[in-house]
Amino acid sequence: MAEIRIRNTNERITGEQNVKAFLDKQEVLYEHWNAAKLPAELQEKFVLTDDEKAQILSTFDAEIRDLANRRGYRTWDVIALSDATPNLDELLKKFEQVHTHTEDEVRAITAGKGIFIIKGSDDVGYFDVELEAGDVISVPENKPHFFTLMENRQIVAVRLFIETEGWIAHPFEDPTFQKA
Repeated sequence: MAEIRIRNTNERITGEQNVKAFLDKQEVLYEHWNAAKLPAELQEKFVLTDDEKAQILSTFDAEIRDLANRRGYRTWDVIALSDATPNLDELLKKFEQVHTHTEDEVRAITAGKGIFIIKGSDDVGYFDVELEAGDVISVPENKPHFFTLMENRQIVAVRLFIETEGWIAHPFEDPTFQKA
């Protein structure tokens, strides 16, 4: 279940309803899917074949299509990152820069853990959303954020897009942002 840490105060928000209520106020969509429906052999697998990625998409097809229909997403795929990913540290450096997009950034976590760092309202500032299997988040277009892995450095996620070529990051310079 997702947890939130507000960086300015170190306050933690836990519990699905509390997390959802906080993220709603920050205009960030949060949902939870049943990660246990994924076949057991894929629940802790972080190097995937194309067939295994297709199996993940098939397993969550109803949830993906429901979200896509509600939010206008037209295409989706699966991303898997772990220490086995070539050039993982270089990829993470690219991810770990505050940026925006001209469409939502959506992740449905099916295995592992990840964290979105998001710029909230002026009274909140930056906050971390720690995600695990079953958590679904949509950071709205033009909202400054970035994504990275947590200490286990393993994640599998379904990504949904409006634009069929995927999203493009636009750097967001913010002197108030401080790395944790």
